Amino acid sequence: MEGQGIIFVVSAPSGGGKGTILEALADVGATMQSSVSATTRKPRLAEKDGVDYRFVDRQQFEEWIGQDKFVEWAEVHGQLYGTLKEELERQRGSGESVILELDVQGMRSVKEKFDKVVSIFIAPPSMEVLEQRLRDRGGLEDAELNTRLANARKELTCRDEYDHVIVNDKIEDAVVAFMGIIGAA
Repeated sequence: MEGQGIIFVVSAPSGGGKGTILEALADVGATMQSSVSATTRKPRLAEKDGVDYRFVDRQQFEEWIGQDKFVEWAEVHGQLYGTLKEELERQRGSGESVILELDVQGMRSVKEKFDKVVSIFIAPPSMEVLEQRLRDRGGLEDAELNTRLANARKELTCRDEYDHVIVNDKIEDAVVAFMGIIGAA
């Protein structure tokens, strides 16, 4: 359909630097919309409903699943997350490009359902660096840290399914590479 914006799907293991790169893009004035996902998790301190996420209870989320309201959805760490079709279509219909922060399964689902999808995987330079980033963040018990590292190893095996892979060794270089991909699309 003419006038439809491009969907950029960005994935990274926890600690890969996806959030930092996307914040840096906003800081340099890159104009792209982020789709507001729905989730069953509780809001964190500064998060606002409808801005950061659409916070809903599990019953509502499951009703939406049954009504086929999601482009993709997944259960992550016991909470449900999903991209609402209505939200994504509204944004794309205005001609704006949209960034979706998704896991590997979400990327696959979006690529199956839409044309004009560019997928980008943000990879750490090594597992050792990733582990140190996660430790530096703090707040993780050893069991949760080990789960995230195990998940990262699995996610890294799927990186070749993406259109582009950016190794986030230096944040400045990763931002420049990301902007180059957006510009080329």
